[in-house]
Amino acid sequence: MPRTTQPSDAGEPLGPLPQEFAAIVRPELPSLIQEIGLEVTRAYPEYARLLHGPHSAAIRYGVEQHISAFAERIASPGAPTPLRDEACRRFGRFEAYEGRGLERLRGAYRLGARVALRRAKKVGRRYNLSPTLMLSFADTLFAYVDELEAVSREGYLEVRAGTDGRSEALRRRLLHLLLSGSPVPRSAIAELCEQTGWLLPEQVTLVALRSPAGSPAVAIDNDVLADLSDPQPHLLIPGPADETRLDLLAKAFPGVPMAVGLTVAPAGASDSIRWARRVLELMEAGVIEDAPLVFCADHLLTLWLLADPALLDRLAERELAPLAGLTPTRRDRLVETLRIWLETRGTAARMGELLDVHPQTVRYRMRNLEAHYGGRLTEPGTRFATEAVLRALHLRGDQRRRGRR
Repeated sequence: MPRTTQPSDAGEPLGPLPQEFAAIVRPELPSLIQEIGLEVTRAYPEYARLLHGPHSAAIRYGVEQHISAFAERIASPGAPTPLRDEACRRFGRFEAYEGRGLERLRGAYRLGARVALRRAKKVGRRYNLSPTLMLSFADTLFAYVDELEAVSREGYLEVRAGTDGRSEALRRRLLHLLLSGSPVPRSAIAELCEQTGWLLPEQVTLVALRSPAGSPAVAIDNDVLADLSDPQPHLLIPGPADETRLDLLAKAFPGVPMAVGLTVAPAGASDSIRWARRVLELMEAGVIEDAPLVFCADHLLTLWLLADPALLDRLAERELAPLAGLTPTRRDRLVETLRIWLETRGTAARMGELLDVHPQTVRYRMRNLEAHYGGRLTEPGTRFATEAVLRALHLRGDQRRRGRR
């Protein structure tokens, strides 16, 4: 390795670095890699988080490949660098997955080059290297950084070319995980959040849409997860569904009936969408009045009473057993009178108005009910169960009557 203290070499044209220079560079690599890592993570905190995350080993390996390949380039200028190139492409892909441009990665590369050049100056003073040699080193170093940027760009563009389809697939997968209803490892959700750039909120609101929902007429917010191709289209809104969100949904899906579920923690997302879908079913059946937008919060009692039709039949059979031996017509009249009495506790005159019969008829029916039920209707537990059953049967009766119409 030529050594000189003569400044006259500064005017010589730049040329390739002598291969022996690699022998001086290699011992510096371990501490140089560490120094570059510290400087880059200080300047770019997002990279600091990555170096302590699940991909830390791969990132450190990529940084080592970048720097080690430069030393090998000096020793063997024409040697291929497949490992370095793949590490560059991975860095570029990662930036694309994160939804960022390449500015931060370029900045990190150039910051690393400045740190390396600073170290080279110290080495140059230690070995009395000529200014021309140091200029050649700087020229080679920044040309090498241009290579890193170019190869990283290949990986970046590779992802961006298929970003839309892949990103939507990942977002749908994340939505399905949140709605699975079974315990899902937090690491799986965290990984998909990282890949899609979606921040997991403390609360979510699910919205069920009547099929087919079609494509949105206007763009919906980017933080809304959606699966509109599902036979039961649905959306997940971070946080509560405020007026702004709902106005946007109305514009995005004009004429499509929607049911807004309750706002819950992410772990309760499957319940929220189940209730919203049930409200849509009850709207279609005529139990709940059809409207462009319906809130589950306004129909909780109906959802509860009609949650299990088979169980309702069994409960009705038990609670209405005292009337089982009557003719259908007489039984229906007494059941309706009992329902009105349980709901209103009204006078015979008031109940007569609601039933469209004479108050004396109401009194007659009430005596019949007392004869069949005895003292059971004075027991709070029996009275509550019977009222719940009759309310549910009344709702279901409305559903069937509207269905016939």
